[in-house]
Amino acid sequence: MKPRHLLLFCLPVLVFTSCVSRKTLKAEQDKYAKLNTFYMQVQDDLRKCREDEAEASRRKALLETEITGLNKQVDFLKENNNTVLNQLKDLSVISSSQAESIKKSLDNIGAKDSYIQSLQSAIARKDSLNMALVMNLKGALSDINDTDVEIKVEKGVVFISISDKMLFKSGSSEVSDKAMTVLGKVAQVLNSKPEIEFMVEGHTDNVAIKNNCIADNWDLSVKRATSVIRILQNKFNIDPKRMTAGGRGEYIPLKTNDTAEGKAANRRTRIVILPQLDQFFQLLEKPQGTKP
Repeated sequence: MKPRHLLLFCLPVLVFTSCVSRKTLKAEQDKYAKLNTFYMQVQDDLRKCREDEAEASRRKALLETEITGLNKQVDFLKENNNTVLNQLKDLSVISSSQAESIKKSLDNIGAKDSYIQSLQSAIARKDSLNMALVMNLKGALSDINDTDVEIKVEKGVVFISISDKMLFKSGSSEVSDKAMTVLGKVAQVLNSKPEIEFMVEGHTDNVAIKNNCIADNWDLSVKRATSVIRILQNKFNIDPKRMTAGGRGEYIPLKTNDTAEGKAANRRTRIVILPQLDQFFQLLEKPQGTKP
């Protein structure tokens, strides 16, 4: 075969091979980009979890310090009262009824000591349950954009904040179809904890609204909260006795309403996990009785 003919034969082969290599390279580059994006998301989630854990540890340390101080006061009072009582008995300067009264005071101190221990256990248990709930929610919502759904703990209360654009059209209280995914995942976690009660709060920006269906922002925020509750009850079978609907209007903004970004942040729906106050009231009542 002549060199010229050989060159003409090899040229298409080289071009085809080059195209295949470029396609393969492009596919691998796309795969790397996706993996890198996923890696960055995982790193960000890990960082947030560590921040939540650090905050919980800080709060726990403060409570433990306070409880240690109370325990020292109790020990001092018990020791001091025992010493005084023994001295008074030795001197025979008090009556038997007075001695009995002092003894009851010492018993009350012992009851308060027991109460402090119970309260410490209850606080530790509540913190552990809150942390477990937050981790479950973050795991269920890991594929949802962090700017649209925020989960955090403030003063011992768990908050799930969902942006307006995830749930509703502008100026409407009708829940959008795309909201079903995030509400379904939240409902799955809440249904796994049937003892939990919660409030759904609607929040708006400060842009005035009034039409045939909505009177003002108060009205809009309440209607949005009740719309979410109806979805959780009718579509995801959450017991309505566990839920409360509330509207906060424009009056608890997260950011200034002077910018479009601030207004968007203020238009949100919050699910607030309510503390189980009856359990703490029972703890408060125990030291006042005879003995728990």
